[in-house]
Amino acid sequence: MSVGSTVSPVADRLDALRGGAALDADAAEVLLAATGTDLEALLDLAATTRDEGLAAAGQPGVITYSRKVFVPLTTLCRDRCHYCVFVDTPGQLLKKRKPAFMSPEQVLAVVRQGQAMGCKEVLLTLGDRPEDRWPEARAWLDEHGYASTLDYVAAIARLVTAETGLLAHANPGVMHADELRMLRPTAPSMGMMLETTSRRLFEEPGQVHFGSPDKDPDLRLKVIDEAGAAGIPFTTGILVGIGETLRDRAESLIAMRELHERHGHVQEIIVQNFRAKPRTAMQDAPDADLLEYVAAVAVARLVFGPHMRIQVPPNLSDAAEFALLVRAGADDWGGISPLTADHVNPERPWPHLDDLARMTADLGFTLRERLTAQPPFVRDAARWIDPALHSAVATLADPATGLAADVTAAPLRPYSGSSASSPSPAPGITGVPAFGDAPILSTGGSRADSAGNTSRDRRPTSDTRRLAEAAAADPLALDDAEWVALLQATGTDLDTLAATADDVRRYTVGETVSLVVNRNLSSSGFHAAGRRGPGTFGLDDVAQIAADAADLGATEVCVQGRLDATEDPRAYLEIARAVKAGAPGIHLHAYRPQDVWDLADRGGFGLDGALAALRDAGVDTVPGTGVKVLSERVRALVAPGDVEIDRWVAAITAAHRAGFHSTSVLFYGHVETAAERIAHLRDLRRIQGETNGFTEFVPIPLPGHGIPLVAGRAPLDEHRAMVAVSRLLLSGSIPHVQIPWTRVGRDAAAELLRSGGDDLGGALLDGRVLPDAGVEQGLELPVADASRIAARLFRPFRLRTTDYGTPTRGPGIP
Repeated sequence: MSVGSTVSPVADRLDALRGGAALDADAAEVLLAATGTDLEALLDLAATTRDEGLAAAGQPGVITYSRKVFVPLTTLCRDRCHYCVFVDTPGQLLKKRKPAFMSPEQVLAVVRQGQAMGCKEVLLTLGDRPEDRWPEARAWLDEHGYASTLDYVAAIARLVTAETGLLAHANPGVMHADELRMLRPTAPSMGMMLETTSRRLFEEPGQVHFGSPDKDPDLRLKVIDEAGAAGIPFTTGILVGIGETLRDRAESLIAMRELHERHGHVQEIIVQNFRAKPRTAMQDAPDADLLEYVAAVAVARLVFGPHMRIQVPPNLSDAAEFALLVRAGADDWGGISPLTADHVNPERPWPHLDDLARMTADLGFTLRERLTAQPPFVRDAARWIDPALHSAVATLADPATGLAADVTAAPLRPYSGSSASSPSPAPGITGVPAFGDAPILSTGGSRADSAGNTSRDRRPTSDTRRLAEAAAADPLALDDAEWVALLQATGTDLDTLAATADDVRRYTVGETVSLVVNRNLSSSGFHAAGRRGPGTFGLDDVAQIAADAADLGATEVCVQGRLDATEDPRAYLEIARAVKAGAPGIHLHAYRPQDVWDLADRGGFGLDGALAALRDAGVDTVPGTGVKVLSERVRALVAPGDVEIDRWVAAITAAHRAGFHSTSVLFYGHVETAAERIAHLRDLRRIQGETNGFTEFVPIPLPGHGIPLVAGRAPLDEHRAMVAVSRLLLSGSIPHVQIPWTRVGRDAAAELLRSGGDDLGGALLDGRVLPDAGVEQGLELPVADASRIAARLFRPFRLRTTDYGTPTRGPGIP
């Protein structure tokens, strides 16, 4: 060392760690402040420590996750956390037409869909002890025979394991010792975030936990301690960026370590970054600083050593940040659902599992599925898992590794109900109302129909209720005639159908209403010689149109329409290249199957060659339009110029297999029959089962027709029935149902968002450059207007990318 050189406090602490010293709160605080080269050294040591632990566990190079179903059992809560959008008040539940608690039928319907998608965990999340604050919650529990919310949690946990074989992870908040012991036979693991030991954040008015009795740090530490005494594998962690100091973070990590050293029961530490949410007291607070967050992950690794799993939620970070998190010593992504939303962070969708596996591989690791209990606890089930769950856990576990086996969960007992009746109850389950017929609150509230009339004294027919419940539980259980009957529902039957579909939407894709900021461009108006008049454009215009759209905040340019037969088909490729040249970062959603076939046939590429050429030219996803109904009879009568049905199917299937995602549509209200609509939806579901390429479904009334399926049924009710049946029949297959606001109007769109819809499609910016070159010119939906539609429904709003990710640019995004 040269004369006068000094060792930084961070380097000094890292050297001590390499020498075998343990971190105390003082040292942890110093490391949490690391920056620059000190931070680099901290990350290196954390990664090395993690790798040593994975090798010792027989999992070298493995990052784990749990494939789960997220069940928000109730959103009532007695706390008032300043960052939370999960909870509702009873008044908000009424306005959302939402039940106080999910019924057993609702839970099982969602869990069974997750079971079919390979899930093995059911995350039961809910508000803390709502009956202590809300009389409506207490009345609901009394009416249905439960002593407490936790009593209902136990009953539901038993039910899902008995009926599906999935394993519950109970996350019900603060629990007392006797409650932990009561829940232990129902769930192999439980969890509760410590969040922070800061008493200032709990006791000081205006701070994040003030007024929330269950956020008392001492109380939460007691829960973690008593979970250890009860022998429960337990998940806990810290929340970074809620106003705590570095000292608070350090003390929180040390406090959790001390409890784990006492009992050995902490199975994973979550280090979660704060994300500000609209309509909360902290909506204007900055998100957690990235480098501070990464340092907290690394320090958590070093505090707990090589053998603890350190979990970071991937949906709360941008994909570009994953490398830093892994360098910081993370080795678990937590629970991820291929079916349900993150109901606690609805604005942040889960990454697709295929994408997460690819990104994990790019970082030099292999993604492996685990169970809700981490492998060491599964392998030592005699100590950590209640005997009542040994069989269920063993069925899903790889006996050698303790990770998840490559099996599908199965019921532990035969399902005693028929597909169109309620399931047999587990112990403690009493007659809870089912989908679409539950009272919103147990105090006698009645459901309002679309005209504002209540149906308290009007009941749907038993057949409609039975079929709707059966469809919610298993979309494949109904035959075509039963689906047709639902599609033709009227009056209170239609109200029940729409409410059931909306419950399915709520408990799968969640409450969020989404929108993509985009601009349309009709390639049918292209002329190589340049603009010839309104609606036309030349190649030089394309880059300007794209650049203008990006400047206005668009994240997508949508291009579709068959070129004039006199134009060179290679212009499809030239247009794509020009879009990317004008706006290099923009998403290009381009070319219907009919357009692709035009390039394939006239351009001499063949179908696969045309798709490869489009990919090389910059196309990212393709529209699944260009078809009205998948019926040659209908095509011949309504749209003989559309591509033949078999060629549409061939093109969309080939596009999916070539790596393109697409939309899907049905145009209704013309010559098609109810049976043809159902056949169309079944065909889409079949294609999705083969390719998994559809991101959304859009039911669109065909302009200029408006022929009702049921004589005398109001246009809005025609749309409600179509949206509701689409949600039910496609549930578990095509996740999103988009409402075509340009065709039905904004007011009707809001009602259809209450019938199973979750997305408003595109903003359809006109732009400042040749606005007439896009279809549906003059029909913009500004982001502020879309947000107001969602707010009227008391639902969160988010901007999305074309493929339902989170945009990194656009209106309101710094």
